[in-house]
Formats: sequence, C-alpha cells, structure tokens
Amino acid sequence: MTMTKLDLSSGFPNGCSSSSWGYLVYRLCSLAFVMADSVPNKEEFQALHNDGTKPRIASNLNHPYEPKPLGEQSRALNRQTIMVIIGNLGVMSIGMGLGLPTVTQRPMTDTTEQVYLTQSQFTWFASLNLLAAPLGGLLSGVLLDKLGRKCTIYSLNILGLISWILLAIASKEDNDIMFIQLMASRFLVGVTHGLSSAPVGVYSAEISTPKVRGRLILGTSISVSLGITAIYVLGYFIRTDWRLIGWICTGFQVFALLSVLPMPESPNWLLSKGRLQDARKSLNYFRGLDKKATITHPEVLAEFNVLQKNIQLAEGQKMPSFWKSLRLPEVYKPLLILIGMFTFQQLTGIFVIIVYAVQISVEAGVTMDPFMCAVLIGWGRRRAGIISAAGMTVCMILLAVQSYLRFIPFLPVIAIVSFIVLSTLGIFTLPFFMISELFPQHVRGRASGLTVAFGLLAAFFCTKTYPGMKDAIGNEYCFVVYGVVSFAAMIFVYLVLPETRRRTLFEIEEQFRMKKPLKPTQVEMREICIK
Repeated sequence: MTMTKLDLSSGFPNGCSSSSWGYLVYRLCSLAFVMADSVPNKEEFQALHNDGTKPRIASNLNHPYEPKPLGEQSRALNRQTIMVIIGNLGVMSIGMGLGLPTVTQRPMTDTTEQVYLTQSQFTWFASLNLLAAPLGGLLSGVLLDKLGRKCTIYSLNILGLISWILLAIASKEDNDIMFIQLMASRFLVGVTHGLSSAPVGVYSAEISTPKVRGRLILGTSISVSLGITAIYVLGYFIRTDWRLIGWICTGFQVFALLSVLPMPESPNWLLSKGRLQDARKSLNYFRGLDKKATITHPEVLAEFNVLQKNIQLAEGQKMPSFWKSLRLPEVYKPLLILIGMFTFQQLTGIFVIIVYAVQISVEAGVTMDPFMCAVLIGWGRRRAGIISAAGMTVCMILLAVQSYLRFIPFLPVIAIVSFIVLSTLGIFTLPFFMISELFPQHVRGRASGLTVAFGLLAAFFCTKTYPGMKDAIGNEYCFVVYGVVSFAAMIFVYLVLPETRRRTLFEIEEQFRMKKPLKPTQVEMREICIK
C-alpha cells in the first residue's frame, strides 16, 4: 500500500480550529479514508476536504475518482485502437504471405499436375520474399518521411493486392510462365513485408500516450501471427487449390485497402510538415474530442505545445543529413541495439519454423495431421525478452533430443508450438515493437527502414540455407544451433536492451543522448482539481 500526501492544512469543517478536538478527529478520519483507499461516496469525500465550496489542489492523489488523462479514457482509446486495427489489416496480409509456402508446398510441387514447381524452384518461392523485403524496408523509411504514415500504409496495401492477384491468376498451362508469375508475386510480397514493418508501429506510437503505447504497437506483431494462423487454417481446408487461396486473400486485401481511407494522419508528421490545422484536428480526434482545427482543452493544448516545441527545437538545431546523423549517440546506439536484436531474432530459426512447419512436423514423427500442427503453431521489453529467449532455448533443445524421448507423446508438437508462442512474447515481437520507440523523430522513418532491411536480409539467409543445413548436419543439430543462439539472445537482452516502458519518446531519446539513463517518470503532468 502506498501512502499519499494530502494538503489538509485548511478547508476543514466549520467550527473546528487547528487546536480543537474536532480538527484532530477530522484529520484522523481523512487519513483513514486515504489509507483504506476508499470513500463512502464522492460527494461526502468532496465535502470533507473542501466544505463543498472551494476547489482544492492536491498532487499525486490516488483515489477511485481520479480522472484519467484524455488519451487514456474510453472514447480516445477506442479511436486509437480502431485506427491501429485498421492499419494492421494490411500487416495481417503479410502474415498470410509468410505462411503461404507451408500450405502450398505439396500442391505446388505435385508432379502429377500439368504445371508444377521443382524442389529448387520452390525454395526460391519460399525465400524470395525475404530477399526482396530489405528493399521494402529501405523504401518504407523514405515514404514515412515524405508521404506520411497513412500514405505508406495505403501503399503497402496496394502492393499486397497486386501480389495476391498475380498468385491467383498464375498460368495453368505453362511451367515457365507460372514460375515467373509466382516469383513476381513473391517479390512484391517481400517488398510489402519490408514496407509494413515500421509504418503502423510508428503511427501507433505517435497517436497514443506513453501508458497505452505498448499495447497498441504490439498489434503489428499480433497481426502477423493472426495472418500466419489464417493462412494455415485456409490450407487445412483447401489443400490442393492454391489459386483459390490466392483469390480469398485478394478479397481480404481489397477490404484492408478500403479500410485505410478514413484513417487520420499522425499529428507528429503533420506538425513536422507545418500543417498545424490538420495536426490540431488529428490530436483532438485521438484524445476523444471533436475533430476541430482549434484546441480548447488545456491538457490537449499542453501536449500539442510540447510536440510543436520538440519539432521546432529539432529544426532549429539544423539536424544533419541521415547518414551524418548516424554519428549521433541517440541514433547509432538504438540502431546497433536493434540490428543485434534482429540478428538474434532470425538466427534463432523463427522464420524457418514458420515457413517449414509442416515439413518439420512430419520429419519429427508427429502422428497428428501436419496441417493441424501448422494451425496450432500459428497461434502462437526487457523482462519479456529474457523469458522469451530462455523458453525458446529449452524448446530447441527438446526438439534436438526428441528422438531419445519418444515415450513423451506429441513432444515435437509441444516444443514447436511453445517455441512460436514464446517467440511472439519477446524475441519475435520486440525488435518490430521497439523500432517505433527508440529512434528520434527526425530519423525515425529512415532508421526504421534500414533496421528492418537488415533484419529481413538475415531472415532470407536463414530460410534459404535451412534445407542445405539440414542435409549437411541433420535436423537435430540444426535445432541445437538455434537453441544456442536463443541462449545468446537472452544474454544480449539482459546486458544491452534498455527499458522503455511508460517513458515518453522524448525521454527515450534523451536516455541515449546522455551518459546516464533517465529514471522513469510519470507521463501525466497535471494537477487534480477536487471540487
């Protein structure tokens, strides 16, 4: 229980002086109410402190009737959440593209069909998107800064739609034409993947308050997992017609594209472009107020002034070009940390498990339907990263020794599903989560794109080399390698990763700029008025 300091030196009931027994009883009653953190009712509480007449100011008052900041009240939260969900629909489509090779390997490589892919061609189908993704990551940085958050989200949905159409209309008569169409589709899936990794997270970070920022940014990683699950479910029910899967995904992408239209632009980006009226409308909207070009609420006005001041300070400092900015500690420190996180993320074998889930489950001796195993797999800041990496280490070791533990039923399924679930709790989600938090405003777009490009290049390397690695050393030793990397990731998170929970974006930037990290502070700078 926390003790709360109240200013009770005045405003006690009429007829009680500071030397009277009545005043002593009044003080003891007030203290009892605070310690119990309960009040008979709101009116009695107000009358007790202020005699029902004068408003009093109290700092850090912790009682059930303390109003939340506008940005954390239900109306504002609903608006923020709905817009983040809409933005993440396109990201969900990316998850579908990632899981697609798992459910299409058998029908696409079926030699009894008129047209089919060779095993070598299919490895390119499974990994080309990851080779193209770094290009999308770099493109994302440019579009985020030039076109804005909303237009970048709109662009990735358009590219995603084209990629699914190419898959759905792939030739049924000519092997070469079909292969070219599929490669073009996967290339666009990769560009869209890279393009989608930053904008929704950045958008979520900029429209929310620090207290709720984490849960909104996390929506991007959840959407990827939901997309993977959705494509696995489609593959479970549609096992031979991968073109039909393509048409279904095309319909979903059209819905995601149209949903982006009503999204307001981020107030941060609008301010950075000097569009003050639009920025005021946007901030009013995301704080639960009417979408007006003027701000009348003092809390929102204070937030707007802080945002504007930070942007003006950045402009007044004549910030260097992006490449020169890489020399600044507030830029190169988070860049190195996130590159390390993305490297460990991919070397743990996360994308390998996602892409080759059915094949791994079959080779591990799973007796249940391998596509059902894939469906189960799809369901799957500092402390979270440590727990995630430690659990992934255990799962990989269990997979490596599963041949010696045949007496444990469904051990491979348990280990694979647990690995994916634990990865989504930390190592898989944290890098995408934190690129929206760690970089300063003036380089956030391009630095995020560069980081995502590096991470997705590592993903391509791991996915493309897995079949050869498996043939060379066997599945068991592959899992041993992934387990060792997961353990190294846990050490990296413990030693290097900063804590950003409940810190403002400006505080995080200052933490990297200064030699000593800042202590977490209360993000709501306000007074509570008791009437």
